[in-house]
Amino acid sequence: MRRHRRAKIVATVGPASDSPEMLKALLLAGVDTFRLNFSHGTQSHHAEVHAAIRALEQEVGRPIGILMDLQGPKIRVGTVRDGKLTVEAGETIRFVLSGSDGDRSAIPLPHPEIFAAVAPGHDLLIDDGRIRVRVSSLGSDFIEAKVIVGGVISNHKGVNLPGTVLDVSPLTAKDRSDLEFGLRLGVDWVALSFVQKPSDVIEARGLIGDRAGLMTKIEKPAALERIDDIIQLSDAIMVARGDLGVEIPHEDVPGRQKELVRACRLAVKPVIVATQMLDSMISAPTPTRAETSDVATAIYDGADAVMLSAESAAGRYPREAVEMMDRIIRSIEHHKMYRSIIAATQPNEEQTAPHAVATAAADLASVIHAAAIVAYTSSGTTAARVARKRPSLPILAITPSREVSRRLCLLWGAHSVLSDDVRSYEEMVERATAFALEEEFASSRDLLVVVAGIPFAQAGTTNNLRVISLP
Repeated sequence: MRRHRRAKIVATVGPASDSPEMLKALLLAGVDTFRLNFSHGTQSHHAEVHAAIRALEQEVGRPIGILMDLQGPKIRVGTVRDGKLTVEAGETIRFVLSGSDGDRSAIPLPHPEIFAAVAPGHDLLIDDGRIRVRVSSLGSDFIEAKVIVGGVISNHKGVNLPGTVLDVSPLTAKDRSDLEFGLRLGVDWVALSFVQKPSDVIEARGLIGDRAGLMTKIEKPAALERIDDIIQLSDAIMVARGDLGVEIPHEDVPGRQKELVRACRLAVKPVIVATQMLDSMISAPTPTRAETSDVATAIYDGADAVMLSAESAAGRYPREAVEMMDRIIRSIEHHKMYRSIIAATQPNEEQTAPHAVATAAADLASVIHAAAIVAYTSSGTTAARVARKRPSLPILAITPSREVSRRLCLLWGAHSVLSDDVRSYEEMVERATAFALEEEFASSRDLLVVVAGIPFAQAGTTNNLRVISLP
């Protein structure tokens, strides 16, 4: 089960992949973490999938990460007359707070938070941005808007407001119910949708505590304005390019992706690049060249993980999509340009002892041609500090926590192993040697670089570096 690549693969589970047999096939093909999308399916069905993944974990003897993705608030128009309404550029239409079967002079928009926050000049994007209207005037229960890009408005189509910060919690009643359910199941990560400001993350943290890692999905322009604070409050970040690409210009998304990956690497937080990575493989056995390049770009950027959505959840070729992503990652990571590009995007070093020790471990291991870096990590922080450097050799992360070992399935380069706490230097050396041999990271007479925190089993104390020569 050792992966011969550094970046990780996240795959969404759905009707095409929720059987125990397909889950095993996807794991063997390269999946490191499975995503349960709570926008679809029932709690009972997600529980069945969760149990199947945990049974698979037991069978293969390797940790598997499970990410639950909360739906978040959904802003939609109501019911329009005859089920659809064609609007043309240049005309003026009106949205109303209440009503049903409206026409162009009374399109229902049953979201009072929009009427409280929107202002003249703000845009409303309908149906994933296919229709764009601009607010010209408004009252307490109506909004008049000029159509900028026309099209067909049909019942319950989604509405995005890129220039408006809504006074709405990212956690709906459904989300709160799903969250408590997922935490009882024992999910490893919780992905939070519709984050606009740091307080949204704080609200979710209050409910999650330390029962799971908190992953913030970046899909709103308002979040980009406070991104440093949001990253610091989160345990991981997802670059949710689908919704983000609706609310900001398409041409801005690639640059934002690079900024977010770099910021997360600087902050020592895992980052996933997601949405439409191999989209054509929903219905075709091979991707387009552009999609292949898209995955490659995320790997060159230094992302910790790349994600499959509908490709693995509902597509005709879920296993082939995972295999293709695995092949792309391995090819890019072995390309002659990869190391120089990764080195060029290396963030400035943090001026702290733990970061300096982790950086020294990575540099030393490279200089002496060690077989691997062994990171003893009780919280995952030591392994993450080493991974931040993006070393050219694998990271063997030894942890006493089953939960941490599963969360490390998202961390670049980390191969996590569960072990009891070590109590002495001698035990540290013996266990590092044994695991390196057992997991086939090293062989006789190889060198290992071991990084740990002293005293042992104390989170966050990366302060010790040692070179081991295997007998």
